[in-house]
Amino acid sequence: MIRRVLKDQEREIVAQEREVLRSLRETLAGVGVSADDLAALDRSTEQLAELFLLVVAGEFNAGKSAFINALLGRRLLAEGVTPTTAGIHRIGYGEEEAAHPARRAFEEVTAPVELLREIHIVDTPGTNAIQREHELLTRDFIPRSDLVLFVTSTDRPFTESERAFLQSIREWGKKVVVVINKIDLLETEEDARHVQDFVERGARDLLGEAPEVFPVSARKALKSKVDKDLPPERATLLWEESRFAPLERYITESLDERSRVRLKLSNPLGVGLRLEARYREVLEARLTLLADDVAAIEDVERQLAAYQEDMEREFRYRLADVENQLHEFEARGMAFFDDTLRVGRVIDLLNKARIKEEFERKVVADTPAQVEARVSELIDWLVAAELRQWQAVTRHVERRREHHAERIVGEVGGSFEYDRDRLLATVGKTAQRTIEGYDRAVEAQRMADSVQRAVAETALLEVGAIGLGTLVGVIATSAAVDVTGILAASALAILGLFVIPNRRRVAKAELAERIEEMRRGLMEGLTAQFRREMDRSLSRLREAISPYTRFVRTESEHLRDGLERLREAREAMEGLAARIEEL
Repeated sequence: MIRRVLKDQEREIVAQEREVLRSLRETLAGVGVSADDLAALDRSTEQLAELFLLVVAGEFNAGKSAFINALLGRRLLAEGVTPTTAGIHRIGYGEEEAAHPARRAFEEVTAPVELLREIHIVDTPGTNAIQREHELLTRDFIPRSDLVLFVTSTDRPFTESERAFLQSIREWGKKVVVVINKIDLLETEEDARHVQDFVERGARDLLGEAPEVFPVSARKALKSKVDKDLPPERATLLWEESRFAPLERYITESLDERSRVRLKLSNPLGVGLRLEARYREVLEARLTLLADDVAAIEDVERQLAAYQEDMEREFRYRLADVENQLHEFEARGMAFFDDTLRVGRVIDLLNKARIKEEFERKVVADTPAQVEARVSELIDWLVAAELRQWQAVTRHVERRREHHAERIVGEVGGSFEYDRDRLLATVGKTAQRTIEGYDRAVEAQRMADSVQRAVAETALLEVGAIGLGTLVGVIATSAAVDVTGILAASALAILGLFVIPNRRRVAKAELAERIEEMRRGLMEGLTAQFRREMDRSLSRLREAISPYTRFVRTESEHLRDGLERLREAREAMEGLAARIEEL
């Protein structure tokens, strides 16, 4: 186990690394990371307790098995032109050559080779094998590796599948060494140089840095090592022609104990940094999208505030129409008193019933009907305005859904996308159902009944199944009764003719007071009901979008917290990586 060769400083780093990776795992799990990525992080962390892991990857016909055999100096793995590696082989030290099935598509192989006391070698299926499961196994094993030896072939150097595979390796932040096998197939040194240049350029472009590149002939190297019938001179010549010595020295000498420890400690951090970067980008994209949603919600609130302000302003104008009816009522009353309460109509003043009938006909007239008509118009306006506002909310939500459909966010694990889309759909459906079920006649009648009750409560009147116009008529008639009572009193004082002008002033003042009471009651009742209706309308609109609003605000806080924790993890991992480089 690697802990046997660690120094105190390195053990401290391992302990810190485990703690940082554990914290990173918790953060990633909390932001909806995929199960596969969590498993990759777990496997990479587990490798801290194991020997150095050298993974050999490449296309199935690149000669990976032959290369491993040449490195170990024995024909341990089967070779062929078809996919001979049906699964993953992990090769370690053992007193004898043996193969033990470990689990599905995985096999433990042992051999008495000194190199294997310090290094485990993994032979993986070809990245372009017909059995796609093989490629998945290879990709699954890469996060566990400490060093990747990528084997390509001179007859098909750097194919598209190899480029794609190297790109995935780069994403995991792994150290890569490229092996160009079958160099013996090329006729000239110039051809070999051309192939090597081609591979070096491609690997540098893909990996972002120039990896070590070794052109070899695994077949000649293996033959020089295992063919006991070869004359020594022939074996030496084959070994030189194989060009295997520089690669072997690199593995056995350049990758000394200290170098292997640095790679071993660095690799889990590379996986962690790769996942941190990947999900930081996801969270930032989600937060950007939610910022648009927050702006949209704030825009809805601004619209509702403007809607309320516009409604209040328009309501005052419409309320003035109702007041005008009462002003006209008062003006007719004043004119009636001026025409009636005078000496020339003394005889008429003695007929109380006639005066009352004339007052109701000339003064009250159609005031109740006109007031009811104005109030009905006001109610229709309220109903129509609320319906338009619901339609505006529906359109606004639908635009968010269309905009959202054009964005690719949150595809990497988690339920963010589903939750957001579901809530948008819920808001839209709620608004749509409200609109579809909006019966203007029923809504107007409900509001009219409410207005009637509000006016009746203000006027302290009991009402039954009567309309607002009848209610206003009752109030207006009560004013008429009061005024005709004054007229009767005037009639009783007819012998004092000079009293009539005084009675006229009293009657006009009394009528003005009664009309003012009626106006105040009607205005207060209408205003109170209008505010209740506005509050009800705004409350229903806000309640409709409240699940989505809560989601956006809660998720925004959650994402910001996740980004902060990822930042802390990144800084901790970068600090550990710097310490490891100094070992």
